[in-house]
Amino acid sequence: MHGRTTDLELRIRKLEKINTTLMERLVRIGETRGPGWVQTRTAAVLERELIGRNRDLEDALQRLARINAELEQANSIADEANRAKSRFLRAASHDLLQPLSAAKLFLSHLEETSADGGQSDLIRTVTATLDSAGELIEALSNIARLDSRKFETNRVPLAIDRLFRRLEIDTRPLAEARQVDLRFVASSVTVESDPVYLRQIAQNLITNALKYTTGDRVLIGLRRQGGVVWLEVLDRGPGIHPRDQERVFIEFERLSCTSQPGTGLGLSIVRRACDQLGHRLELHSKPGSGSRFRVALPLYRGSTPQENEPGKDAPLKQPDYSGQRVLIVENDPNMRRAVAMLLGGWGFETITVAGVAEAITAAEAKRPDLVVTDYRLDNGETGIDVLRDLAPLWRRRPPAVIISAEDTASIRQEAGTLARRVLRKPFTDKALRDAIEAIFADRPKAER
Repeated sequence: MHGRTTDLELRIRKLEKINTTLMERLVRIGETRGPGWVQTRTAAVLERELIGRNRDLEDALQRLARINAELEQANSIADEANRAKSRFLRAASHDLLQPLSAAKLFLSHLEETSADGGQSDLIRTVTATLDSAGELIEALSNIARLDSRKFETNRVPLAIDRLFRRLEIDTRPLAEARQVDLRFVASSVTVESDPVYLRQIAQNLITNALKYTTGDRVLIGLRRQGGVVWLEVLDRGPGIHPRDQERVFIEFERLSCTSQPGTGLGLSIVRRACDQLGHRLELHSKPGSGSRFRVALPLYRGSTPQENEPGKDAPLKQPDYSGQRVLIVENDPNMRRAVAMLLGGWGFETITVAGVAEAITAAEAKRPDLVVTDYRLDNGETGIDVLRDLAPLWRRRPPAVIISAEDTASIRQEAGTLARRVLRKPFTDKALRDAIEAIFADRPKAER
């Protein structure tokens, strides 16, 4: 349809040019001296030709208007289909995260209470499998978010050396498992981008290179060109034929030459994120010569705020919250049971409810020392409703953790006004433990 409109637009421009020429000739005839009958006859011929051309022009304009109307309708249908797909992916991601989160918490509790070394190995294997499922759900959720018109970004100065250190921590285990030499070229450059999505773009590109390279090295570095910094990921893999280079960015599309497990979503997310952030994405590759993916980032010339250096997690210790009461508000029965089992194992007296009314009744009977609530409850209720109704019991912001399968700036901002901590599903027992420790450390002395 786009080709038809282009052809018509070219024809219309040609007809307009012809009409202009004919009008100029008519004007010149009127200004030229000569036999009257010659001028009259010539003018009549030109006038008939001009009328015919005008008729052709009007016909072409009407056809163009019809085609544009059809195109607008088709675009509207496509946009609605895309929005429906995004809504489905968001809903499916939320529903899938509930049982996945519950299963991971059950496994965490089982590992903490198990004395059988062999069983611990099995638990870790199952946990790794659930992590893979979680990555797929996360990818689907990201695609829905990136396709949504509610996509939110936070562009700030980012020091590349700090980004590289975090990426190396995240991707080093896969590099070691694949026996690939993973090298980051140090840089003092600062760029401007969204920290969450730039990290995801880079991590997906590096993971893709590590998974599919047949060579022994993956290199990550920068190339400056004026006010643009190119973030580049190079591998020594089999390369990608030009006819297949567009396919690698299509969701669920995987080239037949690869035998590595994967979802086929990583590069699709990279392209979507780059499009939303306005970062140019390029792929340079040919069979037998490896591949080079690169992303253009705007150079930042100001000063960059200091950040804490990333480090390895300290060994977990079993917490003891004996004598502390926790109210768990969760509409999913399995998730409610899993959180209660985990917190009960840490010594908490657990009270479990499914909604706002039950939460108010339970809290008024016995004020809890901690509230752990899901964000999305039944019947349009949210964890915000729970905390807003319970806040008078403390006369301050409640000692609460909100858990959410959705991750948007608006939800984080809304949840942060009442809750002390916000966790995204699926979360680890360590993340929950750290959140609770931070809340309890910040309590008034009278409540300790």
